[in-house]
Amino acid sequence: MKTDKEIQLDVLDELRWDPSVNAADIGVTVKDGVVTLEGTVDSYAEKSSAEKAVKRLPSVKGLAMELEVKLPGSSERTDSDIARAAETALKWDIAVPHDEIRAIAEKGFLTLEGEVNWQFQKSAAERAVEHLTGVKGVWNKITIKPKVVAAEVKDKIDAALKRNAILDAQQIKVQVDGSKVTLSGSVRTWDEFDEAAYAAWNAPGVSELTNLLTVAR
Repeated sequence: MKTDKEIQLDVLDELRWDPSVNAADIGVTVKDGVVTLEGTVDSYAEKSSAEKAVKRLPSVKGLAMELEVKLPGSSERTDSDIARAAETALKWDIAVPHDEIRAIAEKGFLTLEGEVNWQFQKSAAERAVEHLTGVKGVWNKITIKPKVVAAEVKDKIDAALKRNAILDAQQIKVQVDGSKVTLSGSVRTWDEFDEAAYAAWNAPGVSELTNLLTVAR
């Protein structure tokens, strides 16, 4: 088990290693295995990359993101420009049913609204716009249409977890209530935490996921 100081050094090394992150303006504190990132970044995409970098570390028990996006002058855009750019980006992404999604820009923050059939479409819409110049944050309010019965959802998720070579499916419990899924149990790393959630979201008809998995150290 690593000390908070050792975890802090690991996080700093991981941030410096990631070419999409400028670690010089990011402060890292750790208490009881929970990491807090503070400071400023130049884009929402960089903030997202910093979050993913920390989650790659198995010793991290939790993460608080207190990074602020401060755009350089050359990256400032009007809300109208951002909304138009988002509409174009959604149209160009083959995984996004763009006719079902609306992008609203306010003070540099994008809100995505609409309804889709699959979680991967909701995630694809967010990925399509998070790297646009001028975007300070993305709020994904897209909903998913339930399409199958609960028993079918549970069977599909259980099967997906067992197929995944990274996961120990025996340590993961799946509960389904309508189109809402709850995962409980334990995993070994944050990568496994995300992988289990990804497997659950890929089941057709899942509209809500509560991930109660704990990361065993």
